[in-house]
Amino acid sequence: MKLSKKVVLLGHFGVGKTSLFRRFVDNEFSEDYKVTLGVQIKKKVVEMPDGRELSMIIWDTEGHTNIEDTRKSYLLGSHAFLYVFDLTREETYKNLQQDIDYLSQNHPKVPIKVIGNKVDLVNEKEMLKKFKEHTITIDCLTSAKTNKNVQNFFLELSTEITQ
Repeated sequence: MKLSKKVVLLGHFGVGKTSLFRRFVDNEFSEDYKVTLGVQIKKKVVEMPDGRELSMIIWDTEGHTNIEDTRKSYLLGSHAFLYVFDLTREETYKNLQQDIDYLSQNHPKVPIKVIGNKVDLVNEKEMLKKFKEHTITIDCLTSAKTNKNVQNFFLELSTEITQ
């Protein structure tokens, strides 16, 4: 039996949503920055540890500085939200808790994962300490460029959303 789950990538402009999307789905990375307009959708079939296959339908949305500007139709029917921020740009995470609260209030049954991207550009230990001081809970630190934690994160997510 093949399962199908919708996963939506959210966050500000330029945080690496498309790069994470392309790294996971196509195992590709490009230094060329192209703005996502609207939404880009791709499917990746993942084999689960129990042998089942999961079709992850991943929605890569355009960036917004205010989560409320995201089209409501992009969020409907989601099985997980991945909120991505750029570890090197504070403006991409200074209102993070408000964005997470908005998603939680409007989609209470949808798990939200917070991803700090571009870990290859920072000192990971210093960043984790910094975020503990600000009480921001990060589910994963990734680098789309080096592929650090990308595949493992999506595989762990696939297990979580199929339980």
